[in-house]
Amino acid sequence: MDTSEAGRRLVDGRFELIAPLGAGGMGTVWRARDIALHREVALKEVRPPDPASAAADPGLSAQMRERAVREARALARLAHPGVVTIHHIVEPAPGTDGHPWIVMELVKGGSLHDRLADGPMPVPDVLRLGLDVLSALRAAHAEGVLHRDVKPANVLLRPDGAAVLTDFGIAALGGATALTSTGVLIGSPEYIAPERARGEEGLAASDLWSLGMMLYVAAEGTHPLRRATSLATVVAVLDDPIPPPVRSGPLGPVLERLLVRDPAVRPDGAELEALLRAASAASGAAAGAPLLPPVYGPPAAASHTRPFAPGGGSPYAVTAPVTAARTDRRRPVLIGALLAVALAGGGVGLVQALPDGGSGGSGTNAGPATTGTPGGARPVTGRTAAPNTVPSTAQGGPAAATKGSLLTPDAVRTALEAFKRQTGTTTFVEMTVYEGYVLASIPTAAGADTYDRYEYRDGQVKRDGPGGRIDASKPLIDMAGVKWDALPGLLDKARQELGVADPTSRYVIVEPWLLDETAASMRPYLSDEYGRGGYLYADTQGNVKKVYRS
Repeated sequence: MDTSEAGRRLVDGRFELIAPLGAGGMGTVWRARDIALHREVALKEVRPPDPASAAADPGLSAQMRERAVREARALARLAHPGVVTIHHIVEPAPGTDGHPWIVMELVKGGSLHDRLADGPMPVPDVLRLGLDVLSALRAAHAEGVLHRDVKPANVLLRPDGAAVLTDFGIAALGGATALTSTGVLIGSPEYIAPERARGEEGLAASDLWSLGMMLYVAAEGTHPLRRATSLATVVAVLDDPIPPPVRSGPLGPVLERLLVRDPAVRPDGAELEALLRAASAASGAAAGAPLLPPVYGPPAAASHTRPFAPGGGSPYAVTAPVTAARTDRRRPVLIGALLAVALAGGGVGLVQALPDGGSGGSGTNAGPATTGTPGGARPVTGRTAAPNTVPSTAQGGPAAATKGSLLTPDAVRTALEAFKRQTGTTTFVEMTVYEGYVLASIPTAAGADTYDRYEYRDGQVKRDGPGGRIDASKPLIDMAGVKWDALPGLLDKARQELGVADPTSRYVIVEPWLLDETAASMRPYLSDEYGRGGYLYADTQGNVKKVYRS
């Protein structure tokens, strides 16, 4: 190989290698200088980092060359500030055993992987990250490009905090032939979508699952499905429930809506953008400064619009909602086994168990709860917006509700009366009560196996669209039979038990309980601006069973 005047390696007679930036399964990325244009660039050297790998598999080098060409073509289709720019590809001379080089924009900043080594990110920063990467993915999907390996190591952070998506080496291009044989796992096990692990390809929703998992890790500081081995991780991705996020504030309901195993019920790119922007607006309102990155290009054409922001309608059009093609039905689970696993994992703290159903006093930490337990958790169906932020309640606690708050017994009953006038019933699949609005999943008719989504806000009920299929193994809940008079006490107990004197986010979910899906639960969630918080698990009569804190 040629050398520069400084004695450094020279690629293609013009790219002077300065220092390696990182290495992985696809080769090494170098910091380099383009001596013709007098600028710094990044060069990806596409070859196995271990020469023994290439010797053991003669076809590996050819496959990696094809991947390099594929990555170059994928990036060449895209002109987006959130996607790393490709300048040039240097291919080996015909008949030689050389390897290709991809010449790319040098992003002067570390990777998200490096940033997360220092701990979780503030929720507003995570929301900005999500919007940046989602914008890049939507641009890629519009060009028929699926990334297939969205993860922290493939996201670079510019000095101003903007995120850039890179490493399209295993991207799927419309019209291109497959690069891998049947049975080969594509993507990183911790971030792969369940349907991809099962061999189902070609879905943009799979990239969105990976994005959602990455945002969960960035906000919560832990991976909910990481296990001791890659195989165990894949098994967890396929089947283990995901613990509800407790540090994510207004991002939490978005993650719960996105990280469902049926890709048909995940929000699409346009709807997810609206959800993230609503959560960002709520987070910015709490912090005093919203972090909303610019929109690159117009929003997708829509068949209807729908409000997502807690304070009003979203300015972004939303495509028609998808309906569930199937419902996640799994084997019954032994509660004892679930609790045994819960005490062995990490993530959400299992603080207190009250087997007698009483409210009890403060308990000691009984050990970390699960990062995923065997069995199934049905998808979160009705949570389509971020919880409202709440002004400081000082020492008054949640029981001293914000003026106009719906988190009071009378306000909830008024909302239920409005739902009944509109739908003829108060028997729902689930319901979530926020400070300023209520979301409900309501059967389309008595005895129906489908449900619609509804929203109550400012005294009015609006049908948000079809929700999906009802899981017959889980009970419907008569919301009029819930003991709403217990709500102020539950919120006050949550403030005391979780140590959240000044909550910035409060909401209550009523739905079947994860560990006993035949029983209904009422769960008040609280968190403050520092990410402290958690939730209480109570039955619908207000009896607290467990306390979970971050």
